[in-house]
Amino acid sequence: MKNWAGNLEYRSTSVQIPRSTEELQEMVSSATAVKALGSRHCFNTIADTDGIHVALENLGGAPEIDTDRRTVRVAGSLSYGALGAHLEKHGFALPNLASLPHISVAGAIQTGTHGSGVSNGSLATAVTAIELVRASGTLVRLTADDGDDFRAAVVGLGALGIITHVELAIEPSFKIRQQVFLELPWSRVLDDFDAVAADGYSVSLFTGYSGPAIAQVWRKVRDEQSPLETPEEFHGAHPATVLLHPLPGMSAENCTPQLNIAGAWLDRLPHFQLQFTPSNGEELQSEYLLPREHAGAALAELRDLSALIGPLLFISEIRTVAADDFWLSPSYHQDSVALHLTWKPLQEQVESVLPVIETRLSAYGARPHWGKLFAANAADLAGLYPRFSDFRAMAEHHDPAGKFRNDYLNKVLFSR
Repeated sequence: MKNWAGNLEYRSTSVQIPRSTEELQEMVSSATAVKALGSRHCFNTIADTDGIHVALENLGGAPEIDTDRRTVRVAGSLSYGALGAHLEKHGFALPNLASLPHISVAGAIQTGTHGSGVSNGSLATAVTAIELVRASGTLVRLTADDGDDFRAAVVGLGALGIITHVELAIEPSFKIRQQVFLELPWSRVLDDFDAVAADGYSVSLFTGYSGPAIAQVWRKVRDEQSPLETPEEFHGAHPATVLLHPLPGMSAENCTPQLNIAGAWLDRLPHFQLQFTPSNGEELQSEYLLPREHAGAALAELRDLSALIGPLLFISEIRTVAADDFWLSPSYHQDSVALHLTWKPLQEQVESVLPVIETRLSAYGARPHWGKLFAANAADLAGLYPRFSDFRAMAEHHDPAGKFRNDYLNKVLFSR
């Protein structure tokens, strides 16, 4: 069994499908090594195990909307695309979505996955409650009232338990207009990144880091905040007149609608439509998040490395994420710029350049995305997260036998 990208094969001895939460509790309690099996969109071994995988699709059921509290309780295994369709049907929305609607709710929040927007936090910031099975088999429900236990568990890397359900804050449905702009001068980005990034509800920049201009800008604005007429320019970039894919030359048929035409939030906030596979074959991904005030300097570093990384890149996406309070979130206590790298499926070559990139970005406190490829280990990461040692102690307390641990967690969390 392989992950979505096809770059790794899971080592689990079996996949078990519990028919109820109680059956899951029994499986976890009796297992010596166990991990949840989600949508398999991670590019590293964070979800691997040499024990059993548990697939939780039978613990689903329809999302439960509380209209008075403006929340929805949802199975952790549900995809954001399916959740979005249910919410829209009932007149509600989530504040933001990631580029892909195919990812599961639990996997996304556990790794700090995000969309874009200077005022938009990661997907985890919508969480109001989380239900998980501890290593002992005990089912617990945590909310913000539980303080540190909640702030540690939401972006928990799968180290604190297996998530069964999540409660998310929702809001009334809204419409988004999406417009793509071309050839944004690098000088405008490096001189005033904040002005560019803040000029929209969600702004994504696509580049290969060479040349005088960023190839594409994907700007998403809420319909009530957007003029009906198409803007004539965006900080020196000009509007596209046809539908585009972020990768030059690729068909845009699997991308969400553009050209400043208003549509439902779930059909515009992701870059790719749910009914299509977003990848053109195999790919690899890395991403680094760092304080937004260092965006210009960090981008200059990557531009300086363009000759090294360019031949390995499909494309890079530059986004922003608002600060949050989750201990291991890459945006913990910092408004961030997120530098995403979509690599060609050349893992050995990609892994050889990651230490170079991380060394260059280390001066700016860059934190890697937990579900993508990076070289850093626990010694490198500990200084980037003020509550790192507290999280490790909590994981050791709740899972003393290490049944949720794997090679990945031993490297990035438990090695000393």
